[in-house]
Amino acid sequence: MPLAARSPSNLIAAIATAPGRGGVGVVRVSGADITPLAKALLGRVPEPRHATFSRFYDGDGGVLDEGIALYFAAPHSFTGEQVLELQGHGGPVVLNLILQRCIELGARLAAPGEFTRRAYLNGKLDLAQAEAVADLIDAASTEAARSAVRSLSGAFSERVNALQEDVTRLRMLVEATLDFPEEEIDFLRDADAFGRLDRITAALLAVRVQAKQGALLREGLTVVLIGQPNVGKSSLLNQLAGFEAAIVTEVAGTTRDTVREAIQIQGVPLHIIDTAGLRETDDAVEKIGIARTWAALEKADVALLLVDAAHGLGEREAAILQRLPAVARLTIHNKIDVTLDAPRAAGDEIWLSAKTGAGVELLRDKLLEAAGWQAAGEGAFMARARHLDALSCAGGHLTAARESAAQLELFAEELRLAQAALSEITGEFTADDLLGEIFSKFCIGK
Repeated sequence: MPLAARSPSNLIAAIATAPGRGGVGVVRVSGADITPLAKALLGRVPEPRHATFSRFYDGDGGVLDEGIALYFAAPHSFTGEQVLELQGHGGPVVLNLILQRCIELGARLAAPGEFTRRAYLNGKLDLAQAEAVADLIDAASTEAARSAVRSLSGAFSERVNALQEDVTRLRMLVEATLDFPEEEIDFLRDADAFGRLDRITAALLAVRVQAKQGALLREGLTVVLIGQPNVGKSSLLNQLAGFEAAIVTEVAGTTRDTVREAIQIQGVPLHIIDTAGLRETDDAVEKIGIARTWAALEKADVALLLVDAAHGLGEREAAILQRLPAVARLTIHNKIDVTLDAPRAAGDEIWLSAKTGAGVELLRDKLLEAAGWQAAGEGAFMARARHLDALSCAGGHLTAARESAAQLELFAEELRLAQAALSEITGEFTADDLLGEIFSKFCIGK
């Protein structure tokens, strides 16, 4: 019996469409046996995998709504169980009436992500694919959506599974030699065990590169604009955003709180934060804004230090740099429209005009470079921090295996640990508390 089918509260139901009004709304039901519910609600069990026009009845035989009923017989459904989808009119009141009717008939309200969790437990998806469902829903750009689809279709899992199979074959070879201690090193050399290990390590590195690109598409980059008052931070934010997101005046201290704006560069999400100018002040409100500037820097991926191109880095900028936390930094020489400098980039310095936009494209390129984005990111698959950690862990064990090749037992053990780290990605071996954390962040009905 499938794992999910053993649950004492087997039948689950939820509204699967987004909150609010729409032309169509969907209520989804899943469980081991939905026959009694379907008969009471629809008067019959629809033919599997056929759209059937139906009326949805309440307990007194009155009509709650009418629409399309779709029945999927186990195991040919998203969850691997029997699934009934009721497509009615997309008003919140009528959808809640249908949901309440399902609960009256023995279903319970599904927990966040419970449909996808059941799909995972019943072997319809591995864990990486299940996470890609939520990533596809949350995708903030076309590139992120495409990467999530690649993961959902199994591209990431296939690469990870191929690595696991290669490690497994190498483990079998190594452990088979443990019975022949006199010949083990020569045997491994003749079987090209170390060449195989090197090829696995190279393949793992390639997967990590693609996974990092996907993680960047998912998480984005937090960029904080800092500098003295009136160096053009708000103007640069507006130039990057493409509209007037922040107020710009000649009055020093206009920005007193952090202003946040989300933009995209080549599909990579960037969270730009404009901050209060850093200076000594007696203004109580401005002091709070400056304190928030330093707090924002603690969580930044990149800091953009803006200076006036007319005087460049001075004592005040040096004081800012001295307090700057360990974060990637670019120095922006702004106002070249006044100094008549040409836009250019040299190392981690860029000369531009936030007012006219000259040189801003150079900044966009530098931000992508700072993020580690590669233009050939088309093959990226969506990945999360836990995936990157697992890949890094597996890589560490492969390196340790290479270093302990002369001690066969340690060699075999490091290979086993590398395989275990890879298996965590697809959920072959996963703790229940991790599953709870992952699926609790899904929306209800998915």
